[in-house]
Amino acid sequence: MGRLHLRLGLLFVLLALVPGMAEAEPFRRTTLTILADGARYHFEVELAETAAQRGQGLQGRHTLPANGGMLFDFKNPQPVAMWMKNTPIPLDMAFIRADGVIEGIAADTVPQSLDILRSEGEVLGVLEVNAGSFARLGIRPGHRVLHWLFDPTRAPRGR
Repeated sequence: MGRLHLRLGLLFVLLALVPGMAEAEPFRRTTLTILADGARYHFEVELAETAAQRGQGLQGRHTLPANGGMLFDFKNPQPVAMWMKNTPIPLDMAFIRADGVIEGIAADTVPQSLDILRSEGEVLGVLEVNAGSFARLGIRPGHRVLHWLFDPTRAPRGR
């Protein structure tokens, strides 16, 4: 009986070490608004705040609510590179500067792609929403994202 318990214990430890087998860290939910040519568009998003959450992103998701998405918080402005590995739904990505202005958009990304999608400069966040959302709503670079993450009165958060 002792060997059986030892083997089961080792199996449990090995399964815990296999990527993707451990329970994912929960995402905090938040609301943001995009100002686009006088219109206001509201999104209910999950916030990827930790390295583990940013690494997980929307991987493995097969659906996303129409006004849903994920906002990645990179803690400090920096050049950012994203990809679609293990993400089966097409997305639009907005690269957002620390002042909340959309610096660039990667529209209609290819599901499962390993192609690297890069910001053109330093950004603090990336917003992912359903592909086609930004074109349908007329959201483009230069428009502003309203969210506490981009509030200039907040102190730098560190890593």
